[in-house]
Amino acid sequence: MQQFMSQLQHLLSAPGSGPVNWDLARQVAASQLAAAGDPAVSPYERHAVEEALRLADLWLEPASAWPTGIRTSVAWNRNEWIYKTLDVWRKLCDPVASRMVGAMGDLVPPEARAQLGPMQSMVATLGGALFGGQLGQALGSLAAEVLSAGDIGLPLGPAGTAALIPANIRAYGQGLELPEDEVRLYVALREAAHQRLFQHVPWLRGHVLTAVENYASGIRVNREAIEEAMGRVDPTDPESMQAIALEGIFTPEDTPAQKASLARLETVLALVEGWVCHVVDNAAGERLPNVVRLGEAFRRRRAAGGPAEQTFAALVGLELRPRRLREAAALWAALTEHRGIAGRDGLWDHPDLLPSDDDFADPVAFAQSQLELGELDSFDFTAPGGPEEQAPGTRQDGPDDAEGGPAKA
Repeated sequence: MQQFMSQLQHLLSAPGSGPVNWDLARQVAASQLAAAGDPAVSPYERHAVEEALRLADLWLEPASAWPTGIRTSVAWNRNEWIYKTLDVWRKLCDPVASRMVGAMGDLVPPEARAQLGPMQSMVATLGGALFGGQLGQALGSLAAEVLSAGDIGLPLGPAGTAALIPANIRAYGQGLELPEDEVRLYVALREAAHQRLFQHVPWLRGHVLTAVENYASGIRVNREAIEEAMGRVDPTDPESMQAIALEGIFTPEDTPAQKASLARLETVLALVEGWVCHVVDNAAGERLPNVVRLGEAFRRRRAAGGPAEQTFAALVGLELRPRRLREAAALWAALTEHRGIAGRDGLWDHPDLLPSDDDFADPVAFAQSQLELGELDSFDFTAPGGPEEQAPGTRQDGPDDAEGGPAKA
C-alpha cells in the first residue's frame, strides 16, 4: 500500500493544468524514447536535410503556382518532434480528454460526492494524469514513426518551419530497401509541398484544425470502458497505475451531425494529402529513379496509417487517415489537365471553391465545370460587342431586346 500511495502521489504531484497533464505526457514520451533510443542528429544529417529541402523547393517551382513556403529548414530528433508539436496536440486532445475526466467524476455516486468535498477535485487530477500518461506513450510511439513535421497531414509544427526526422527516414528507407538519399529527397518534396500549401493558403490551418475539433466535440465517452479500466487498478501493484489501458473509451456519436462532421474532416484531409501527392509526383517526374515505387508506398502508408497512428486513434477516438486519397489525387490531376497549375491552385483561394465529397466520384466532370466557370470569369464585358458597346436603345436589363425579340446572350 505504501508503494501504491507513493506511485499515486507521483502521478498527482506532476505539475499541469487542464484535462490532460501535458507535463506528465512529455515526461512519459521522453522516457519511452530514451528506452527505445533517440539518435542525435549529426552535422552531416543536418546538412543533408537542408540540401534536400533546398533541392525539393527548386523542383516544386514549376509544379506549383506559389513560391516557397519554407522560412527555416531543420532536422529534428524524435524528442524535438514531440516538443515542437505539443501545442497543436494540446489543442486537438483537450476537448475529448475533458469529457473523459468529467465522466470519471460522474462515476462517483451522488451521495458520495458530498462526503468527498474538496477531494472531488482529486478525481479530475487523477483522470488528467492517467490520460496524460497514456497520451505520452502514444506520442512516444508516433515520434518513432513520423518522417517530417507535416507527415500526418496536419500543420503540427511552427509555421514556415520544414523539419525532417533523419533517424526515422533512415529506418523507413531500410524497410523499403531503397537508397536513403532518395527517400530523404522524396520526404523533403512532401514536406516542402506541405509548407507551400499551408503558408500560401492562410485560412487552411485554422480550417483543418477546426474540422478536427468539430469532429472531436461529437465523440462520446464510453463509461463502461472507464469503469472496466479503473477496475483493473490493483492497490498492491503500483505498476498497475501505469498499465491501465484507456483505448476504446471514446466512440463517435452515430448522429447525422457527427456523420457530416466526419465527412468534412475526411474530405479536407484527403484534399490536402491528394494535392501534396499529385504535386510531388509531378515535380519528381523522371528525376527520381524510384518515384513510382515511393509514391505508391507513401499512399499506402497514409491510407492505412502506421501502428502508432492506429494506437493514437484508438486512444482519442480520432483517425487522421485520408480515406479517399486516390480519388483526391485523381481530382487534382484532372484539374491540372483542364485548368492548368494556376487554375488548379486557385481553388484554394476560398474553402467554398474546393471540391466536395460528391465531386470525388467524377473528377473530370468537376474539372470541366471549373473550366467553364474559369472561362466565364475571364470574359471581358468591356470588349467590342460587350454590354457597354451595345447600340443605343437596347435594353440591358430586360428579357427582350429593343425590337421585341428575345435578348441575345
